[in-house]
Amino acid sequence: MSVRVQNEAEITALLIAPDRNLAQSFLATLPQTRAFQILADLKSYPPQQTLEIRARQLRPHVVLLDLATDLEAASELIRFIATLTPPVHVVGLHSSNDSQTILKSLRAGASEFLYAPFDLANQREAIARLRRLCAPEPQAASEAGHIVAFTSAKPGSGASTIATQSAFSLQRLSGKRILLADFDLTGGTIGFYLKLSHNYSLVDALQHAEHLDPALWNSLTVNYGGVDILPSPAAPYAEAIDPSRLRVLMDLARRLYDFVILDLPTVFNRTSLMAISECERAFLVSTAELPSLHLTRKAMTLVEQLGFPKERFQVLVNRMEKRADIGIADMERLFNCPVHASLPNDYFSLHRVVTLGQPLGNENDLGKAIENVATRLCGALANGKKSAPPAREMRPVFSQA
Repeated sequence: MSVRVQNEAEITALLIAPDRNLAQSFLATLPQTRAFQILADLKSYPPQQTLEIRARQLRPHVVLLDLATDLEAASELIRFIATLTPPVHVVGLHSSNDSQTILKSLRAGASEFLYAPFDLANQREAIARLRRLCAPEPQAASEAGHIVAFTSAKPGSGASTIATQSAFSLQRLSGKRILLADFDLTGGTIGFYLKLSHNYSLVDALQHAEHLDPALWNSLTVNYGGVDILPSPAAPYAEAIDPSRLRVLMDLARRLYDFVILDLPTVFNRTSLMAISECERAFLVSTAELPSLHLTRKAMTLVEQLGFPKERFQVLVNRMEKRADIGIADMERLFNCPVHASLPNDYFSLHRVVTLGQPLGNENDLGKAIENVATRLCGALANGKKSAPPAREMRPVFSQA
C-alpha cells in the first residue's frame, strides 16, 4: 500500500459564484484534491472596487469564477483581475464543457477552465499548471518593518495628532527608524503642525515609486526629532492613487524603516482601505460625541465585512472626559469590540505643542496616554513578529450573503 504525502502548499483562492449549486459541486471535491484553500466565498459578482480591496487584503493566488450565471459580467471581472498587482490567476467554473465559454474566458485572460462534475483527474492537471504559475520567485530573506495606520470615521477626531505623537513616542521608546507618512492628500496637516519646510511630498514618492532608491528617498523626506516625515502636498491632490505604486512604496518603506506610521483620511476613503491592507495594525480614532460614535460603528461594520480581523483593527477613543455621559463599556457594546485605549481631553497641552511645532512628550496626561499606546504597540508587534503578517497576507475565512 502506498501513502501519498501531502507536502504541497494549498493554492489560496477567492470563490465568486452566484450559482450556488455550481459552487457546492466544486466545493465538494476539495477534500479529495486538497489543493485549494478558500479564503472567501462571494455569492454575487462584486463591484470592481470591492474585488480590488478583497484581493489586496487576502492576496489569493487565484479567483475561482462562476462563468455560468452571467458570462459577460464574469468576462469583465476577468479583464479587471488581469490588471491587479501582484498577479492573480482566474479559474473559470461552468456547469458544462462549453467550447464557446472556454474560448471567451481564455481570451478575456482566464488561466484555467473547470466544469461540473469537476473530474478529479482534470482538476489535478489544472492544479499542477496553476502551481507552476503561482510558484514564488526566490527572494533574499530580509527583516521587514511594521506598518501601522491611524484613521477615523469622522474628520476632526484627532487621528492625525495621535498618529504624529505616536511616531515620536515610538522613536523615544525604541530608538529605531521611524517614518511618518501623511496620506491625507487633500487636507493633510502634519507638515503645518510641525512647521516643516519641504519641497517634496508623498505624491512625489508615489509618482516615482518604481524608481526610488535609498538616496532618492532621503531627498523626499524631512527628518524632525529623529522621525522621517513624508508630508502631504502643499496643494490638494485629488487624483486616485495607483494601487500598484502604493504597494511598491510600502514595500520600500518596510525595507528602510522599523516602523511606518500612516496618517490616513477617513476610513471610508478608498485610499485608506488600500493602505490598511498593507498594515499589521490599524487604529480607528473616535470621540465620545454621538456623530463620531455612530460613524465609528458603521466603520467597524465595514471593515468586518471586508475581512479585516478585529484584533488587527482597534478603536481608540480620543478627548475622553472623566465624567463622560457615555462610558467605555457602553462604547464597546455599541462597536461590538473592545476599546483599545482612551485618551484624555488635554486641550492646553495640545495647543502648546501645536503652537510651538514640537513633539508632545510624556510630561502631561495626553502624552502619557499616547506613550502607553506606543508601548503596547511595540510589545504587540514584537511578540507577534513571526505570526502576525500584514493584512494583505492574512487568510481569514468569511462569506458574503
